[in-house]
Amino acid sequence: MYDLLIRNGKLVTPETVLEANVAVKDGKVAAILSPDAEAPAAKVLDAKGLYVFPGAIDTHAHLNEPGYEWREDYAHATAAAAVGGYTTVIDMPLQNEPAMTTAALFDRKVEMVGPHACTDYCLWGGLVPDNFGELEALHKKGCVAFKSFIGPVSSDYAPLNYGQAYEAMQIIASFGGRAGFHCEDFSMIRHTEQRMKDAGRLDWQAFLDSRPVAAEMLATVDIIELAKATGCKAHICHVSSPDVAEKILQAQQEGYDITAETCTHYLSMTDKDVLENGPMFKCAPPLRSQEEVDRLWKYVENGTFAGIASDHSPCSKEEKYTEIMGQKIETVFDVWGGISGIQSGMQVAFYEGCVKRGISPCVLAGAMAEKPAKAFGIYGKKGALLPGFDADIVLLDPQKEWEITAESLLYKNKISAFVGKKGTGMPVCTVLRGEVVAEDGRFTGTQGYGELVCPVE
Repeated sequence: MYDLLIRNGKLVTPETVLEANVAVKDGKVAAILSPDAEAPAAKVLDAKGLYVFPGAIDTHAHLNEPGYEWREDYAHATAAAAVGGYTTVIDMPLQNEPAMTTAALFDRKVEMVGPHACTDYCLWGGLVPDNFGELEALHKKGCVAFKSFIGPVSSDYAPLNYGQAYEAMQIIASFGGRAGFHCEDFSMIRHTEQRMKDAGRLDWQAFLDSRPVAAEMLATVDIIELAKATGCKAHICHVSSPDVAEKILQAQQEGYDITAETCTHYLSMTDKDVLENGPMFKCAPPLRSQEEVDRLWKYVENGTFAGIASDHSPCSKEEKYTEIMGQKIETVFDVWGGISGIQSGMQVAFYEGCVKRGISPCVLAGAMAEKPAKAFGIYGKKGALLPGFDADIVLLDPQKEWEITAESLLYKNKISAFVGKKGTGMPVCTVLRGEVVAEDGRFTGTQGYGELVCPVE
């Protein structure tokens, strides 16, 4: 007898949508069965009229624990992720105190957050100028990649210059790791931002102008060249521009192992949202034009992206409007930059892609599950509904209408640029390793059920 049977649903793979039942035993997918196959099970979920997706993987989230729990913590963020259809979250090393840059801090982090995790989680390792000697040890601990900035970053985490990036990528290539980068050229942004201030331009258009696509393009092209020179696997974080995506696609077509992600906000929001609404829509890179949003979807559809991430970057309301850690917000350049979206990712991606643009659900199964699992070395355990894989499953109702409200969010700070957005198609049940952990917008699982996931050997 199986532990769980999901029947009557439409199973979504990166290749096709088929009528099939999913049988689960001991937390794993045991079999994919024809709809009429006999399959006794202790529990049955009727998925009639629903899509059955592999659990989504959030390749980029800031869960802020330990150190900045007033912004967010594992208990709230991973519960929200489960409700939204992300069954595995890859947590960033910054917005931690201290940032996770050593093997000892890896152990400390797991000890602190493990008891509160509601989904499975992986860890990015830190990549800063003074921790190159720790990178291999972090890799052996289980870090799936290493995060650095070619661009401005908050004061508790230092960016790399290109010489340092070259050295770090040589080291990471030596043990087969992956280096990930926030790509916005540091010197260009700092110079352009100062030009705006000197000219007395302190409005939201000035913020947008201070971070042009050219800055993202310069840094991305340079990282691609460093990856080619070192043989290092690279990952380009939160791509906002279709022109940047084209450069990444070209490198992939040349045979280089360069992966990338975009984010739900870059696929659903525009620069007009920043100009009209200000602080809640500030992020980096910034939101782009509607024309660029529409073109960016083409790179989701053609398989360029290994991840539609949240880049969940929570903060308090005060950090958007009044002060950040005691420092008064004087201009647009001082406002906290980041958007909370870990609960909204899958429904917004489905609505914007499948409902509004007619993209096949298969595209999302690839971009949100299979491709990120392969990019970060966890495929075989995560990323597909195949026998032997973890039974991470999302049932999505393509007809369910929704509106995102502050009250519906499970975040510690119930603020988000997604509040007020409406659409159709929503996760209604999330299964993690065979256990139902969320239903109809409610977290129903248990804190601590989430497990650390390390690369598959």
